[in-house]
Amino acid sequence: MSKMSELDLCIGELRSATQSLTAVADSLATLFDKNGDAKSEVNAPQSESKVKPKSVTLEQVRAVLAEKSRSGHTADVRDLLQKHGASKLSEIDPAKFEALLGEASTIGLREGEDG
Repeated sequence: MSKMSELDLCIGELRSATQSLTAVADSLATLFDKNGDAKSEVNAPQSESKVKPKSVTLEQVRAVLAEKSRSGHTADVRDLLQKHGASKLSEIDPAKFEALLGEASTIGLREGEDG
């Protein structure tokens, strides 16, 4: 894989991680106010509707899975797809892409590899 492709892949993974962290931060902010007191349920839906994370695309997931496969983790990629009820990526529900991408990013790191 070329250096630009690797960089592009890393940027995509960083954006996905940023979106996830932003969603967590927004969720925590809706639960607690500045004093650490729990907010009322009335305010929560307003905060949630302000920032909606961008959805993960098929191309982003495909790029990560392809890189993991080229790195010698084809069996892990296949197992991950089967875990999500599919034999190929195109059979996966797009609503599951974010979770799939998160799990895929850990492939190769499980054994302490650099990924």
